[in-house]
Amino acid sequence: QEVLPKIHEDKHYPCTLVGTWNTWYGEQDQAVHLWRYEGGYPALTEVMNKLRENQEFVNFRKARSDMLLSRKNQLLLEFSFWNEPVPRSGPNIYELRSYQLRPGTMIEWGNYWARAIRYRQDGNEAVGGFFSQIGQLYMVHHLWAYKDLQTREDIRNAAWHKHGWEELVYYTVPLIQEMESRIMIPLKTSPLQ
Repeated sequence: QEVLPKIHEDKHYPCTLVGTWNTWYGEQDQAVHLWRYEGGYPALTEVMNKLRENQEFVNFRKARSDMLLSRKNQLLLEFSFWNEPVPRSGPNIYELRSYQLRPGTMIEWGNYWARAIRYRQDGNEAVGGFFSQIGQLYMVHHLWAYKDLQTREDIRNAAWHKHGWEELVYYTVPLIQEMESRIMIPLKTSPLQ
């Protein structure tokens, strides 16, 4: 919780910490970090090279590796029809819904969700929608913010009473091979509270 905010605040790194969370429900003992790289792949390469030279980060990485069972990362792009994640005050819980799509269905998914997102923006709960470019392919992540679990349930149930939502669910479910939901709590240093 100390090293990542320093990188976020250092203007010499062309990246921004969007959010950082621990899993509350779902697979336990997970941390999720979402970074935005300003300048695409060259910025990513620049950050990686600078981190190799940053002794504080090297020490952090070594200490962290002693505590981890595994780790993975993905390079994601944002869906153009979704809100860009912006800092928000809390307290909130966050739901990260991840969908492994059948290969070849990403465009179809995007077309349906370009319409579906309007059913889920009443309470400003839509934080961001992303799809993988590197890592596990045909992976989609939807990030939602809620006041609490009851608010989550109420908002999700309300969508079923909106004309058209049922049809969009009907057409998108067959595109999914696997799905996962995890409820996350933001760390104190997260811009998304």
